[in-house]
Amino acid sequence: QVQLVESGGGLVQPGGSLRLSCAASGSFFSIYTIGWYRQAPGKQREFVALITSGGNTNYADSVKGRFTISRDNAKNTVYLQMNSLKPEDTAVYYCNAYWADYDYWGQGTQVTVSS
Repeated sequence: QVQLVESGGGLVQPGGSLRLSCAASGSFFSIYTIGWYRQAPGKQREFVALITSGGNTNYADSVKGRFTISRDNAKNTVYLQMNSLKPEDTAVYYCNAYWADYDYWGQGTQVTVSS
C-alpha cells in the first residue's frame, strides 16, 4: 500500500513559479513510476509529466521546457518544478504511483495562475 500526499500548490501570477511535492508513505517507493496529472474545471484529467524508477522522464507537449519532474528516493518524494506559469496551467494537480497491478493516487493540490 502506498499513500501519496501532494503539497506546494497555491496562487501565483502569470510567469511565476511553484514547486509541487508528492510525498509517499509505504514500501518500495523507488520501484514505482510517478506521474503528475491535472484537472481543470469542466475538463478531463490530463497527463503532465512522469518519472520512471530509472529516472527517465516524459512530459506533455504543453509543459515541455517549463516544467521539470524529479525524484528523491531517499525522501520518498517526487517534485514538479513549474516555471513560466500560464493561466491555462490552473488546475488541481494529482500525483500517481504505479507499478505492475498497483496504482495509487493522491488527493490533489490546487494551482491557480492569475493576476
